[in-house]
Amino acid sequence: MAATPLKLVETEPAFQHQIDARGLSCPLPMFSTRKSLEHINSGEVLKFMVTDRNAGSYFESLSRQTGLRLLFWREQADETHYFLSKP
Repeated sequence: MAATPLKLVETEPAFQHQIDARGLSCPLPMFSTRKSLEHINSGEVLKFMVTDRNAGSYFESLSRQTGLRLLFWREQADETHYFLSKP
């Protein structure tokens, strides 16, 4: 099954949880995401804010490992926002 590419969107989707990992270098943001998964219910969306430009590949890997669905991403200024959903 081919991976679904990330989609750049104009407006951010609704989310129930948020993690601010701005200023942290990978893989620290990935560890924060894994820990937060314990508190997220199926179908809920997590907004993750990072400044590390390499985070995209980590989130793609994380989604393959955990089953998280990488819904959207958005770059603004010097940070990127990722939106992940728990199946």
